[in-house]
Amino acid sequence: MRRRSRFYEIALALSALALFGLAVAQPRLLDDLRNLVFDSYQRAAPRPYDPQAPVRVVGVDEQSLAAYGQWPWSRRRLAELTDRLAALGPAAIAFDFMFAEADRASPERLLVELSDADLRRELERLLGATDSSDAQFARATAAAPVVLAATLAETGVGPSQLLAKAGFVTIGDDYAPFLPSLPAIVAPLPALAEAARGIGVTNWIPDRDQVVRRAPLFLEAPQGGVVPSLALEAVRVAQGETTYLIRSSNASGETAFGRRTGVNAVKVGAFEIATSASGEIRPRYAAPSPERTLSAAHVLQGQVDRSEIEGRIVFVGGTAVGLGDIRATPLDPATPGVEVHAQIVECIASGSLLARPDWARGGELLVSLLAFLLVAALMPRIPPLVAAFASLALIATLFGLSFLSFAEKGLLLDPVFPSLAIGLCFTVGASALWWLELVARQYVREAFGKYLAPAVVDRLAENPERLSLGGETRELTVLNCDLRDFSGLSEGMDARELTQFMNDYLTPMTDAILEREGTIDKYMGDAILAFWNAPLDVADHHAKAVEAALAIRSRLAAFNAQRAARAAEQGRSYSPLAMGIGLASGPCCVGNIGSLRRFDYSILGDVVNIASRLDGATKTLPTDVIVEASVCAGAPQFAWLSLGEVIVIGRKTPTPIAALAGDAQFAQTPEFAAWREKHEAMRARYVGRRFDEAAGLARALAEERAVQWRALYAALARRFGELHDAPPGEAWTPVWTLTEK
Repeated sequence: MRRRSRFYEIALALSALALFGLAVAQPRLLDDLRNLVFDSYQRAAPRPYDPQAPVRVVGVDEQSLAAYGQWPWSRRRLAELTDRLAALGPAAIAFDFMFAEADRASPERLLVELSDADLRRELERLLGATDSSDAQFARATAAAPVVLAATLAETGVGPSQLLAKAGFVTIGDDYAPFLPSLPAIVAPLPALAEAARGIGVTNWIPDRDQVVRRAPLFLEAPQGGVVPSLALEAVRVAQGETTYLIRSSNASGETAFGRRTGVNAVKVGAFEIATSASGEIRPRYAAPSPERTLSAAHVLQGQVDRSEIEGRIVFVGGTAVGLGDIRATPLDPATPGVEVHAQIVECIASGSLLARPDWARGGELLVSLLAFLLVAALMPRIPPLVAAFASLALIATLFGLSFLSFAEKGLLLDPVFPSLAIGLCFTVGASALWWLELVARQYVREAFGKYLAPAVVDRLAENPERLSLGGETRELTVLNCDLRDFSGLSEGMDARELTQFMNDYLTPMTDAILEREGTIDKYMGDAILAFWNAPLDVADHHAKAVEAALAIRSRLAAFNAQRAARAAEQGRSYSPLAMGIGLASGPCCVGNIGSLRRFDYSILGDVVNIASRLDGATKTLPTDVIVEASVCAGAPQFAWLSLGEVIVIGRKTPTPIAALAGDAQFAQTPEFAAWREKHEAMRARYVGRRFDEAAGLARALAEERAVQWRALYAALARRFGELHDAPPGEAWTPVWTLTEK
């Protein structure tokens, strides 16, 4: 058991080390599983959309394209759109379009394409007094709270730096190394950048599956410094703020024990936004809502009510499918990019951002360890099916608590890793216990298969824990069987003949015992020691032992018949075998007995000695089976003939004994009833000191009964005759003291 426990502990310790390595490595697959769970949470409990949210999307949709032509529109059209929006009183207008190049739809660009010089000069004259479309858009931009878009990229277009529209104040360590960055920037035209009140980048940080779960609030600029995101810049402009306050590690109240751990939060106006170390946030998406989006065509046509725009942050972007600005979110695989910006601002304004706390990783590791230890401790103590259900219930509890934290607090607490810990512990633990079970069953079969009944071995193999090793006290029925005059029989045999003889003899006798759920303790030359009711309970062990004795009696007769036939064929003499069987019942110590180097499953106790002495008593009282009275009491259905009490060698206490006359069926016959009546009459006269009458009855029974009983009654008649010829004193008792084993 100690080895089994050690193997189980080692297997789980190795799996715990593997789990710790997984926690340190954090492979992508683990992150993918986490994302899968968190996405399912968002789909199960999306953020409710509030129609009063301070955000609207003005979309260049299919209706707008049908009314005003294909995209890109002229900057004059965008200037008109800006003017109309500005007239409705927005807090900020954020364009999710790039204006890094001059307007290709402007008349000025047409002059370059004209080959007719006269026509070109005439057009130049006519356009000379008209502002360019970019200038008109710049003028409209300057007159409104406009935020323009830029993008960090591998290669840039236009200026290599953004015109700073706001200042950054840092409290704490340098956080720039933690921010995402790219080597180049795609920036608005200088005139537009100068006119805008804010410029923000549109970069996402999609995961491997290209789903936008995280959004950076600011990034590191190619030439140094920090640039805010389009959504964050819109929030700043809407509040009329000029500065961002970024708090990083080791700032006041943000102790990191001297280590640099990146960004903690950014404050802009009335909003303080907690971020990851790299300045990212996780929006909690709401389901698409038609109330969030207005058509650009309706704005241009004056069909939008002022209440939809006034005081709100308005994002202008492409929502038509053909414009290609489509992003995947946990809720929708095809969401317009401009709507993602809008949802980020909605989350900031409503405080609905998702958070993965700094302590989450450590807390999840601790929960994983505790769950691992709990399952490891339970598995050896409960059935495998119960352990499986308990593990599933524990996993379901973790997922339930994780989802509750998400739904109520917006916290992203990972149930995947603790569930993997539970699954790994159960799988490894169950496999180890299953393997140990196989080993235990194999051990039981190997250790007990040669001296236990096959049915008993099967039951032990199925339940090895029922085998108490090291010794226990049990009520047993013990059988001792011994051949008569074996020394004289073996004297004329060589070693090979003797070995063959013993195998031929012991095999049927052993089968008679094992077939009746007996256990072979040992072979002692020609003797067999067996017992019942261990290592497993045998409810009717007295009867089983008696049935085995009857079977041995029958198989010895068959074995003698075979030997007689073989001797006749070979023309040699034949001597029939005789045996004695002693049966006794009582408490015995049974278990693995021996030394540390070698031991056997065996029994010890006074009952073993009694059975052996009763086997020897069959020489003095010539019959083949003599049993102790408790066996008769435990199996009263058989044909018993009382032989009174004897004192066997090595004991001082009398032992009541009986002879086995036949099976339960014979016990019900009139023949046995008559026999027992005469036998009891003989016994009564003996006990009453009427020895002459007892001897006469014994001689009569010797003549009446079958040949195998004549020797017993002849021996009793002699004893009774001796007592009659030399009457005992008054202290005489009917107890017979045996003088040989």
